[in-house]
Amino acid sequence: GGDTAKESADLYEADKSKGQPPAGAFVFYDCSGTIGDRVENWGHVGLCVGQGEVIHAWGEVRIDDYLAIEDLGAAPGWSSPKYIGWAPLERILIGSVPKAY
Repeated sequence: GGDTAKESADLYEADKSKGQPPAGAFVFYDCSGTIGDRVENWGHVGLCVGQGEVIHAWGEVRIDDYLAIEDLGAAPGWSSPKYIGWAPLERILIGSVPKAY
């Protein structure tokens, strides 16, 4: 993936998969803010556990509906997340080489 959730969303073309994500999909959001002296769209990502529910970290590890995540309050200087789309696990694993044990 990319160095940020947003870079990964772009790399995996998450914007091409809209609607309710299936279980096991990585779910991506635009989310901008300041880290150090850089303001950037760092993005936000979670994992769909089924029925549109996404486990992610937003102040704490929690489970929310994939669209309800857009309604979460943001830290000062940050934007609330905006849904981009999702990518299946298979897309994320492309190019991975399993380790021999």
